[in-house]
Amino acid sequence: MATAAETRLEVRGLRRSFGGTQALAGMELVARRGEVHAVVGENGAGKSTLMRILAGETRAEAGAVLLDGAPFAPSSPAEARASGVAIVSQELSLCPNLSVADNVLLGREPRRFGVVDRRAMLTQTRAALAQVAGPSPPPWLHPGACVADLPMAGKQLVEIARAIAATETGCRLLILDEPTSSLGREDAQRLFALVRELCARGVTVLYVSHFLEEVREIADRFTVLRDGKSVGAGAIRDVTLADIVALMAGRRIDELFVRSARHAGEVVLELDGLGGASKPERASLTLRRGEVLGIAGLMGAGRTELLRAVYGLDPVRRGKIRVKLWTGPASPARRLAQGVGLLSEDRKGEGLVTALSIADNLTLSKLPARGPLGWLWPRQQREVAQKWVERLGIKARDPDQRVAELSGGNQQKVAFARLLHHDVDVLLLDEPTRGIDVSSKAQLYRLIDELACQGKAVLMVSSQLPELLGVCDRIAVMHRGELGEAQPAERWTERTLLAQATGAAS
Repeated sequence: MATAAETRLEVRGLRRSFGGTQALAGMELVARRGEVHAVVGENGAGKSTLMRILAGETRAEAGAVLLDGAPFAPSSPAEARASGVAIVSQELSLCPNLSVADNVLLGREPRRFGVVDRRAMLTQTRAALAQVAGPSPPPWLHPGACVADLPMAGKQLVEIARAIAATETGCRLLILDEPTSSLGREDAQRLFALVRELCARGVTVLYVSHFLEEVREIADRFTVLRDGKSVGAGAIRDVTLADIVALMAGRRIDELFVRSARHAGEVVLELDGLGGASKPERASLTLRRGEVLGIAGLMGAGRTELLRAVYGLDPVRRGKIRVKLWTGPASPARRLAQGVGLLSEDRKGEGLVTALSIADNLTLSKLPARGPLGWLWPRQQREVAQKWVERLGIKARDPDQRVAELSGGNQQKVAFARLLHHDVDVLLLDEPTRGIDVSSKAQLYRLIDELACQGKAVLMVSSQLPELLGVCDRIAVMHRGELGEAQPAERWTERTLLAQATGAAS
């Protein structure tokens, strides 16, 4: 038990509801000074609501929060930051049309004689970027770069750098919500080193992540939330990952990956020497009905660009694309009509219209049968959406709830459900389990297996090597824009995949 002098954050009986949904139902948490405290739980367990309360984005209805023994109830994010609390959210909150420097120092711009000191901004931004990306950041990650032009991982690094810049003013509590969801292995390790350095300086880090392996690596202690309540806490070294999963789900998950006996059928997607506007440099593959083909590779290798080129979001520079009987590039609308659907890794920017309801997002690409004069029947739309809400276990009040009000993992399920509702034959999945808890991952793996057994074809990009090995029939590795030959999954190991991705195998 931590003494008062050791305790940095204490949460007592916190409660918060949204409409009829009880997000927090009397949760408890104690985090010590200078420790990494993991907060884990399934999607909808209350993690995001807790973080929003601590960050000053919403207020608790009951309970108390103490920061260094003093009552802490910020009424705004600015008040939370002034108290030494900084947050890096899973859903990025950047200004895409501004530069990296403008985003990193937004609201804290250095001034000289009342005018923004651009030279000082550049110096401070470079220092913040060096902490998250090393002394030699990628050439595209510089203070003058426009955030809109950065890849997803680059935007995540800018978000983290902004929080780090705030710590220079005396951060006491740093909240990291799924901070490695778009980072490669090397960048994740650099982040872990930074976290340890901050903790050595006395900063307390609340670490929210669905990647339990990295929780085991970085965290000192943990608290498990389920249905808005704390159901377990303690030292990481005293429990196994299976123990944590059982606490999260309320049951033991015996089998995470499911791969039934599948039978590959006709070729439904064929690429021959495909080259995109910038990437991929060259990619050739065949995808058949009834199989799951995985693509591994490091961040920036060109995996996402490959899917975007196939789907028509990025231009094709050279090579051939054949989808079933159709040959050549096509628009996204045409691809959808051909039975091809894309699940984007950027669900907030591309995958969903968060201001609209679950029902609207699910049915936008394929509206239910309409009545006289072409009118859409809302009741029929809700009934269709409810079917998918139940099948994918989306935690929501009802299909009319706005997607913006859902947790990140449940938003991902809505995006996935839209592809199922449209009944596409070829699913292009880009990081499909990003922001998904362990129980939901197992559910989606079973669903992917079921779809393949039904004759659907799945092309899946993932940064999680165990996921590719557990789910896919064949795996190809992309290195510097070049896609290697796909091999049966049983011929690969994590080590050989990583060696191929880094070029160490050549």
